[in-house]
Amino acid sequence: MIRRAVLLLLASLLLCAGAGQAQAAGYRYWSFWDRDGDHWVYATQGPSTARPSDGDVQGFRFAVSEDSGDAARPRGQADFKTICGATPARDGKKRVALLLDFGTTTDAPSGETPPAPRTACAQVSPDATTAEALATVAKPLRYDTNALLCAISGYPEKGCGEQVAGKQKPSAQKKDTSDDGPSLGLVAGIAVVVALGGAAVWQVRRRA
Repeated sequence: MIRRAVLLLLASLLLCAGAGQAQAAGYRYWSFWDRDGDHWVYATQGPSTARPSDGDVQGFRFAVSEDSGDAARPRGQADFKTICGATPARDGKKRVALLLDFGTTTDAPSGETPPAPRTACAQVSPDATTAEALATVAKPLRYDTNALLCAISGYPEKGCGEQVAGKQKPSAQKKDTSDDGPSLGLVAGIAVVVALGGAAVWQVRRRA
């Protein structure tokens, strides 16, 4: 009876450990970002409706993400002066700094290689949307029937927001090298099981 209880406890501990490594589905798509000071903020509008002001910095990142909270941010220098400093201001035009991050080979569709990240300064009419600004510096663009941005500068060649099964969802806490082995909780739990097992054996021998 005691042995059975010990085995059940061990099984429960192993199931809890496995739950922490649960796999979650992700989606491969271009995310859209606004630069706020020195950090990126996930855009609240799509590029086809957002109307940036002169001097704004916006970014696009291609990656596999589960949702907006999980989305990878654009990488690289992203201040307006760096991107648009060499583009003189013009009357009746606005300048929008764009950072285009095509992502990593890990997130790339099968058979495709992501281009290197790059920046561009779009000079457009004052009422232009982000999509219109993007079209002046990063053609060809590709959209689906729901106006979802599928490709920038022709990348990727195929696909649009498709689901990618088996994306590893990170834990809530920052991962460090200690995550490469069993968790502290699991080790402690196994120690308890071993102790209980030892106690059970001692009880049996004592009664014998």
